[in-house]
Amino acid sequence: MWRRAVTVDLRSIVNKYLFILPLLISSLASPVVAKEWARKMFSTLSHDFETVARGAVVEFDFEFENIYEEEFHISAVRSSCGCTSPTVINPSLKTWEKGRVHAKFNTRNFLGEKKATITVVIDKPYPAEVQLNVRGFIRQDVVVHPGEVEFGDVDAGSSAQQSVKIVYAGRNSWRLRDVETPNDYYDIKLREQRRGGGRVEYEMLVKMKGNVPVGHLTDQFVLVTNDNKLGRIPLTVKGNVQPSVTVSPASLPLGNLQPGQRVTRQIVVRAKRPFQVTDVYCDGDCLTFKNPSGAKKLHFIPVTFTATDEPGDLAMTIHVETDLGSGAKASCKATASVRSTESADNKAAMR
Repeated sequence: MWRRAVTVDLRSIVNKYLFILPLLISSLASPVVAKEWARKMFSTLSHDFETVARGAVVEFDFEFENIYEEEFHISAVRSSCGCTSPTVINPSLKTWEKGRVHAKFNTRNFLGEKKATITVVIDKPYPAEVQLNVRGFIRQDVVVHPGEVEFGDVDAGSSAQQSVKIVYAGRNSWRLRDVETPNDYYDIKLREQRRGGGRVEYEMLVKMKGNVPVGHLTDQFVLVTNDNKLGRIPLTVKGNVQPSVTVSPASLPLGNLQPGQRVTRQIVVRAKRPFQVTDVYCDGDCLTFKNPSGAKKLHFIPVTFTATDEPGDLAMTIHVETDLGSGAKASCKATASVRSTESADNKAAMR
């Protein structure tokens, strides 16, 4: 029915056990086994959002991987409860490709203990269904706005700040004691703005430091309160830290050359504000560069490669340093193939 992808020679195994193949196919035809093969693709089948605030952005990705030789496809996904909205990322997968079912908890329209079963409908390589389970408790007495700390696009080395309002309705003695963070990327300040009449309000100022690495950022804070029960409330933090300097192309092909042959290509270095290139170098001595002068948003740098005497494939990293904050750097990969004169003559003779 299906063939799991492996990295060993399958021919000898199939020949050795050919006599049991009809029995194997027959057993795989049962619905129970059909579901089992599909379940094996998912890294987990359940998730507990635990206690969350009303209005908070609460999400989870059920990751899956096609571990079989046949192409895999999800035709539909549905939820047993409106408290959870599922979507499929990458529904069609070839062998070893990955996708995910994105589950979003509806904390604005639902309150209290909520559970949902997400049914994943598969039509290729064979019909099957997989059930994923989510649960969580949405507090009605604590509201956060906005529902997450979203920094958006931030240049590497730069700081950014966002504000979140936290409102509690209940007893006047309620307090927000602390905010736990997973790393040292943030500075957090809590300001109590109101207390009385059964309502407590805080403003939380979150500053992203300049030490966050380049790439998509997804973290989670924990709001620690003085509640005896349900005293910890998660809050999602997102952002995208972009490099302040970029080099294109990211991969620079220099071509096939004979020993001693020379070729010149060009790389482009960009930034959002004018900058100077302070140095260009590589991890070998077969590349030379012409450093540009002046401060510009865009620099064109000629790269000259001289093929070595030794034939073979080469991969080199080109480093570009600038005068931007913290000496912002960027890099790209250069590749080349050096072919001996003898090899070239042999190819010409074969033609």
